[in-house]
Amino acid sequence: MQTIEEIQNFKGKYPKQLWYLFFSEMWERFCFYGMRGMLVIFMVSHLAMDEEVANLQYGATQAWVYAFTFIGGLFADKILGLRKSLFWGGILMIIGSVILAIDPRSLFFIGLGFTIVGTGFFKPNISSMVGQLYKDNDPRRDAGFSFFYMGVNLGAFIGGYLCIAVAEGSLWKSIVPEHLRWNVGFGFAALVMVISLLTFTQTQKSLATIGLSPLPNLEASRRKLLENLTYLGSVLIIPIVIIMVANTEYTDYFMYAIGPISILYLFYEMRNFSIAENKKLLAALVFILFSIVFWAFFEQSGGSLSLFAANNLNNTIAGVTLSPNGVNNSANSFFVITFAALVGLVWLWMAKKKIEPNTIIKFGLAFLFLAGGFWIFYYTQFFADASGRTSLGVFAFGWFIITFGELCLSPIGMSAMTKLSPQKTQAVIMGMWFLASAYGQYFAGILGANIAKASRNATNLEKLNTYTDGYYQLAIYALIAGVVLIVISPLVKKLMQEVK
Repeated sequence: MQTIEEIQNFKGKYPKQLWYLFFSEMWERFCFYGMRGMLVIFMVSHLAMDEEVANLQYGATQAWVYAFTFIGGLFADKILGLRKSLFWGGILMIIGSVILAIDPRSLFFIGLGFTIVGTGFFKPNISSMVGQLYKDNDPRRDAGFSFFYMGVNLGAFIGGYLCIAVAEGSLWKSIVPEHLRWNVGFGFAALVMVISLLTFTQTQKSLATIGLSPLPNLEASRRKLLENLTYLGSVLIIPIVIIMVANTEYTDYFMYAIGPISILYLFYEMRNFSIAENKKLLAALVFILFSIVFWAFFEQSGGSLSLFAANNLNNTIAGVTLSPNGVNNSANSFFVITFAALVGLVWLWMAKKKIEPNTIIKFGLAFLFLAGGFWIFYYTQFFADASGRTSLGVFAFGWFIITFGELCLSPIGMSAMTKLSPQKTQAVIMGMWFLASAYGQYFAGILGANIAKASRNATNLEKLNTYTDGYYQLAIYALIAGVVLIVISPLVKKLMQEVK
């Protein structure tokens, strides 16, 4: 078995352990994105929710998913360790997916409750393990996270298209009975999560000390008691989560509280670190705050863009018939798969030539690409027919542009969190990174609900114009955010010190 030093001294571009974590995360993301792509459409078509309410409900659900990544990261750092947290989270996700597969109409919020808590324990900790495969300041780290992110999106691509296409009847219509289509869609999520956990059980053998208990010197019986209390507590909180997810006003109260509390906790932790380390943590906080804005726009994909795809897009690209919502849920992931490794290699090449932009500039570029993509979404209105249906191909091109923004922000951001935070608080910082996504999802739901409200009782053509005008406004705001980031980049770079 390799030591941690032997793992980090790997030859070539990627450590072999990255491949194992790649596949485990791939299947977990199949589960997550498969479910995500179905939520709004299911709520509108089978739970009889108004489009505005469905957007708010989607935002609340996704906000809770990502908010729990902070809690999952905290318990991983303090009690369980990365490995046990990940495995426990996977078990809860399987239970939630099975519940939804059995009866999604009657057990919808119960299944979501298990999935939300499970994702919180799984998601931040596998990303933290990727970071620990590298030494501090290893220039290959960004490329590694870009490659890992390709695994994320391979799962998202397959699950994002397959689950919603089967559920809506666009795929395997003659094979899956109509009354079981949504059950099968949710069932796929449970199946692949089992594969993800089986993959990880084999992965552990090659990880040396990465992800083991943070309490190695504590008496075994005492450590076991704390672990069991954590498992019990996470199960007992699920009914509370179910109630709060089903009632979006409770989510409002939670979001008002959790952000300030997490920042105060970060400041509390900063007492234990040097001035240099605290400057890096402040830089990390800048990235976290700006990422909220990015995800609030980007995550229209699961909310308003899902409804836009269902109502206002035709179903062909270059003569090929496709599910519009399947394309909306998977196009971004397809482009990430295609270009992530290339972008990672470009960063490596630029680093060798000493011309690689620093992390804050990459974030600024992310917003500029985001602005370009939403402008294209706006421009689809000029390709519409009299019924309010517009080009699926132009819409997909918008996702092509946004993809490069995501590649400048998400894998780079995950990498930056591991580089800017001391190792003993990495899971918490990674949890805060995903907590920012929670706020992004929350605001995405509000933005989508406002667009849906403006289009209420409108014709399909009027809806098209209302939605695309909303996307034009988002393009303007994204452009402003990108310019601001580039302007303040010298200040943030000083806080980052030697970190690039």
